[in-house]
Amino acid sequence: MSLASLAKPDLFARLAAGHAARVTVVTPNRRLAQELGREFDELQASRGLAVWEAPDILPFAGFVERLYVEALYCDRVPELPMLLSAAQERELWEAAIRASEHGAALLAVPQAAADCRRAWELAHAWRIAGALSSFPGNEDARAFAAWARDYARRCDRAGGTDAARLPDIVAPLLEHAALRKPDVLVAYAFDVATPQEQGFLGACAARGIEVRSCGPQAAESAPKRMVFQSARHELEAAAQWARARLEEGARRVGVVVPDLHGRRKEVARVFARVMDPAHNLPGRAARAAPFNLSLGAPLAHYPLVHAALSILELALREVPFERGSRLVRSPFVGGAEIEMAARARLDVALRRRAPAFLALGRLVALVEDCPLLRARLEALFALAREAAGGERSPHDWARRFSALLEAAGFPSRSLDSVEFQARAKLNEALAELAGLERVAPRMSAARALARLEHLCSDTLFQPETPGAPVQVLGVLESAGLTFDALWVSGLSDEAWPLAARPNPFIPQALQKKAGIPEASADTALARGRRITEGWLRAAPEVVVSHPAREDDRELRVSPLVAGVAAVAPPAPSGPRCRDLIFRARRVEAVADGQAPPLARAQVRAGVRVLSDQAACPFRAFAHHRLAAAALEAPLPGPDARVRGNLLHALMKQLWDELEGSERLAQDCEPAIERAAAAAVSEERLEEPFAALERARLAKIAREWLEVERGRDPFSVVATEAPRMLRAGGLEFTGRIDRMDRLASGGHALIDYKTGWTSRRDWLGERPEEPQLPLYAVNAAEDIAAIAFAKLKTGELRFSGYAREKGLLPGVDLYRDWDGLVAGWRRELDALGAGFAAGNARVDPKRGLQTCRGCDLQPLCRVHERIAALGDEEDGE
Repeated sequence: MSLASLAKPDLFARLAAGHAARVTVVTPNRRLAQELGREFDELQASRGLAVWEAPDILPFAGFVERLYVEALYCDRVPELPMLLSAAQERELWEAAIRASEHGAALLAVPQAAADCRRAWELAHAWRIAGALSSFPGNEDARAFAAWARDYARRCDRAGGTDAARLPDIVAPLLEHAALRKPDVLVAYAFDVATPQEQGFLGACAARGIEVRSCGPQAAESAPKRMVFQSARHELEAAAQWARARLEEGARRVGVVVPDLHGRRKEVARVFARVMDPAHNLPGRAARAAPFNLSLGAPLAHYPLVHAALSILELALREVPFERGSRLVRSPFVGGAEIEMAARARLDVALRRRAPAFLALGRLVALVEDCPLLRARLEALFALAREAAGGERSPHDWARRFSALLEAAGFPSRSLDSVEFQARAKLNEALAELAGLERVAPRMSAARALARLEHLCSDTLFQPETPGAPVQVLGVLESAGLTFDALWVSGLSDEAWPLAARPNPFIPQALQKKAGIPEASADTALARGRRITEGWLRAAPEVVVSHPAREDDRELRVSPLVAGVAAVAPPAPSGPRCRDLIFRARRVEAVADGQAPPLARAQVRAGVRVLSDQAACPFRAFAHHRLAAAALEAPLPGPDARVRGNLLHALMKQLWDELEGSERLAQDCEPAIERAAAAAVSEERLEEPFAALERARLAKIAREWLEVERGRDPFSVVATEAPRMLRAGGLEFTGRIDRMDRLASGGHALIDYKTGWTSRRDWLGERPEEPQLPLYAVNAAEDIAAIAFAKLKTGELRFSGYAREKGLLPGVDLYRDWDGLVAGWRRELDALGAGFAAGNARVDPKRGLQTCRGCDLQPLCRVHERIAALGDEEDGE
C-alpha cells in the first residue's frame, strides 16, 4: 500500500506534543526504535528542556503484541489464543519433527526446529503459507509442509498461536472501540514492508487510524572509497578514523562491518585497543567503552551463565575434566573469594589424580584443604540425588535447578553491572523453561537441562550500557540510521551485495514469486542497491572501503560502490599505547641470562637437567630451579607417560625372567603374559584399559623378541639399575634401562624409546639426548655400544653406534669410538657446569623448532630475540 509521507522534523514536532497527540511510531527492528528515541531525546535536551514525555516508539512486532495483550484482558473482545513464547514454539516444532518419518534420520533436530521456525515466519510474513502444501518442491520442502501441518495442529491443541501469525489475529480486533489505538501511526524507515505488514497497516487505516510513512533525512556528502592491504589493516584504519572523528567533536560515528557475527571478537579487540588503550591495565577503574557492538554474544558464553550451566551439568552427570576444573576455580561457587588460592592449588592436584571425566561424587572425594568448597559440593550432591531420576514438569525442573544453584552458593559474591544483567537474563531463561509445561507436561532431567542450555545458547545477550558515541554495526542493523560520520567496510565484490540465500524449506520458485529479497539474485541486488544508497546519504562524511586481498586471493571492489571516488588510505593516526609506554621507559640493565650459581652439587631431577640445558639454558633453569611447568590435563585412558612407563616395566619384568639370549629359543609366551600383567598391575590401571594394555604390551613383546633373536649371544646384567652419575661438577641419580654383556666382549647400553628419536642427537655440541652418553662416560664397565631400542609397532629396531661392526643389529660402526666418548665427556661437562654456574640465557638450540614443543612459552622471552613463535602475526 502507498502511504502518505511525513517529514522527520514534522514527526518530531508531533512527538513533542506529548501523548495528547496520540502518535505512535513503529520501526522494522528494536535497535532502530532505540536510536530514533535517543535522537528525539537529544533534540528535546538541545531545546533546553529538562523534562518531556517519552515518545511512543517501538518495533512493529512490539506494537502488535501490545495490542494483543490489551485485547487479551479486555472483556468486550472475543477469547483469544494464548501467545506462545519462542521456547514453546521450538518445543512444538521439535515434537512435530521427531514424530515424523524423517525425525529418526535427523542428527540435529533442535537446529532443524530453529530453521523451521524461521521458514514459518517467512511464509506468513510474505503470505505464502497457504501454498506450502500445494506448490511443488524438493524433499526438504515437502517435509517442511508436513511438519508445518503437524505444528499447527499441536498449536491448536495447546490453545496457542505464535508470533508469526499474531498480526493476522490482531488486525480484525482493531474494530473494537475498547482497544486503545493511536490517532496517527507512523511507519519509520521500512525499506521493504512485507505483505503481512502492509496488510496490518491497511487494517489500521481502515479503522480510522492515520497511517503515514517517514524516513531518515538525507545528508549532503561526498563519499570516499579506500582500498587496504587486508581486512585486518582495514579494520584498524576504521577504528583509528572513528577515534579521530570523536576527537574532532563528532557525537555520532558509525562503522559497518558486514561479517560482524564472525569477526565480533576481533572487532572488539581492535576497537578497545584503539579507542580505549588503557582498558585492561591493572588497577584501572572500570568505565564504559566509547564504542558499542550491535551484535550480542550468546548468553551461555558469559562466565556467570557458563558457571551456572556447569554446576547443573555436574549435578546431573559426568563432565569433562576441564569443565570441572573451571568450576573448581570459578568465582561464582560459594566461598570462592576466601579459598581462591587453596582452590588454585587443588586444581593443580586434581590434574594429577582426577580422571578425564568427573562425576560429582568423585569430585567431592578428591577435594582437600578447601572446606567451603567441599561443603557446597556435598550440599549439591545431596540435593542432586534427591532431584535425579524420573520425569517431572518443566516448572518443577526450573525450581529444582534454582535450588541446585543455591546449594552451590551461586553466584557467591556481589556482581558487577554486566554480571547482574546476565544473572537476570539467566532467570528469564529459567522462567522460559518453566513455561514449557504448557506444551511439554513432562520431561527428564537431561532433557530439561538440554532445553535450558539451548535457551542460553540461542539467546544473544548485549548488556545495557550508557550510550556510546561510536556504533559498530552489521549490515541490516545499520539500515535507516543516520550519523555525523559513517565508515562502511568490507565492500568487495564477493561480500557485497549479499548473495541470494533462499530458505531451503520453502520452494524457491514460490519465494521468487512472492518477491522475497533473499530468494533471487535480482531481488538481492535490488536490496543491496537500496541499502548502499542509504549509506551514502546517512552522514555528511561517508567512507566506503574494501581489502585488496584475502589470503592468496585478490579482491575487487563491489560494483555498487565502484563509482565512488577513490582516495589514498590515511596514515596511521598515532602510535599505539604500548609503543608510547615503551618509548617512555626508564632503562635499567639486568643480566637476566645469569642466575645465581647452584648451591649444591646434587641435582634431584636427574638426567633431564642436561637434556633441557642442551635444548635451551632457560628451559633448564625454569624447569629445575624455578619448578615451572605446564599444568597437566587428565586424558581418557593412559597418557604417553603412563604408556612409556608400562613399556619400561614390561621389559624389566621380561628380561629379569629371561636373563639373556639362551631362553629365546624356548617358548617365551608364559613369560610375556606374566610381564605384561605385572606391568599393568604396577601402574594400577582400571578396566577396560588394563585389558587393552595387556594385549598391546604382549604384542610388542612378541615382536621385539623376534628382533632380539637376530643378535649374537648376550646376557642381561642390569635392568632399571640405579647409578650415580657426574658431569661438570653435578651429581645425578640415573637409571639405566638395560645393560647387556656381549659375547665378543664389552657391554651394550640400551635405552627404550616409544617416540621419534635419532642417534644424531648424540653428536655435536649440546647433545639433545644425553642420557646414554652420560651413562657411557660414567660406567665402570667397558662400554662397546649404545643404542635406542625403538618399541613402536611397525618400527621395532635398534639404532645407535658401536666400536665394532655387528655388535647389535642395525647399529653402525663408529670408527673413532674413543674420540666419540671423549667428545661426550667434554660436552656433558660443559652442560653440567653451565647449569651449576647459573647459565639461564634464552638460547634455543634449533631456534623456533625447539620452542614449538616447549611448555614455557608464556614465561619465556624468546620473542625478544626471534620475531614470533608462530608462522604469522596474530594482528595484535
